Amino acid sequence: MKQMLSVFALALIAVPAAAQIDVGYPPQRSPFRDLEFRQEATLFGGYFLAGEDPAGVAPQSGPLAGIRYEVNVGGPAQLVARFATVMSERNVIDPTLPRASRNLGTQSWPIYIADAGLSLNLTGQRTWHGVVPVIHAGLGVASDAGKKVDADPFRIGTTFALAFAGGVRVVPGGRFQLRADVGTYMYQVKYPTAYYVLSSENTAVLDDSQARNFWKSNPTFTVGVSYLLFR
Repeated sequence: MKQMLSVFALALIAVPAAAQIDVGYPPQRSPFRDLEFRQEATLFGGYFLAGEDPAGVAPQSGPLAGIRYEVNVGGPAQLVARFATVMSERNVIDPTLPRASRNLGTQSWPIYIADAGLSLNLTGQRTWHGVVPVIHAGLGVASDAGKKVDADPFRIGTTFALAFAGGVRVVPGGRFQLRADVGTYMYQVKYPTAYYVLSSENTAVLDDSQARNFWKSNPTFTVGVSYLLFR
């Protein structure tokens, strides 16, 4: 009887051990690798795809470049700060002139966007086959640094912005990684009162049915190179 109990006990121990061997991965063959570093600094570039505006005077699509810094704050979460410059331009108009002559041409009109927020690694603090999918949300500001044209009262000024993104980090090992992100910056556009006033030929840039304030979504596509810091 004692021998049978001993054999049964050994069997109970052996079955979970065998299952673990079958289901798990030896460390050298696992598709998962722990992330070694807690912070990263990234230089990125890409394209800013400006959302449309009814008057056609807001800053247009253009290339962007920026920097990003992330600090792991526990588990899969990182605090993120970003700053980007959009090399944009916009159509300038004089709303007091007749429709046929109010367009004054296109001018360079850079947009500066800064945001801070939280990103999450969807695989936790490890890579899967060297890849980490991520999502990001942040709050910030967008600004044209007070740029103006006297004949055209339209301004971006400095306005509240929302940022959302998703992407992938490619972590081959060592202190460098690649990343690609797709997201959007959302900010408010405000049309000046002069756009609703009739010109000398009795026409206005916009009619009263067009809202004077509205949110505009501007998708972005970026790729970057990161330097990893602090284990």
